[in-house]
Amino acid sequence: MENILKVDKIEKYYGSRSSLTKAINNISFQVEKGEFVAIMGASGSGKTTLLNVISTIDKVTSGHIYIDGLDITKLKGNLLNKFRREKLGFIFQDFNLLDTLTAYENIALALSIQNISSKEVDIRVKKVAEELDIKDVLEKYPYQMSGGQKQRVASARAIITNPSLVLADEPTGALDSKSSKMLLEKFKYLDEMGATILMVTHDAFTASYAKRVIFIKDGKIFKEIYRGENTRKEFFDEIIDVVTLLGGDVNDAL
Repeated sequence: MENILKVDKIEKYYGSRSSLTKAINNISFQVEKGEFVAIMGASGSGKTTLLNVISTIDKVTSGHIYIDGLDITKLKGNLLNKFRREKLGFIFQDFNLLDTLTAYENIALALSIQNISSKEVDIRVKKVAEELDIKDVLEKYPYQMSGGQKQRVASARAIITNPSLVLADEPTGALDSKSSKMLLEKFKYLDEMGATILMVTHDAFTASYAKRVIFIKDGKIFKEIYRGENTRKEFFDEIIDVVTLLGGDVNDAL
């Protein structure tokens, strides 16, 4: 299989010499094309920092991160902006939709920036909207949509450019259980599209939809588990077992 993401011995320090905090401690792992990987860990474990350095929001102190074979730790300026625009898709907990644009315009914006014809934009937006069940909200503004609809619009925006890697930061964090389940079921479409997804979550139910879960503790990889042939319920139970080993409150993970 083709590796989309390779994280190679990365470390991240914060603070000054007199007061250094090691947020990431020599982490290495790989994600293959088409994989759906979840990252879990308690607050302060380093999982958000890990997502931030992979998304180029932050920089590593040492080590390398490769996406599509490109060392992103060396990118700067216009090359970095171009990389973000063409290779990464983002799904945020708080949706990050532009309030002054309709759902259609929010989704289409990323394509418009790439100078794709309006006809092609229309075809692609309508196709992804149908698959994510948001055709009926395309002409609505964010304030007119439910949380679940807004997150599916955000998901459509993230994959419309066919990015190499989709990064999801607590995508169900602002949703009720019904909307969360609907969104995660729609993630199967992203999977079928060949999208590679790396998702940070504190929620075991959300993580159980992934194919693999990487657990982070004190800036290091504590354990990783694969779903394999297990049912989602069996995988959920396995995730809960690891959460218990991590020393977390299981009730927080349900």
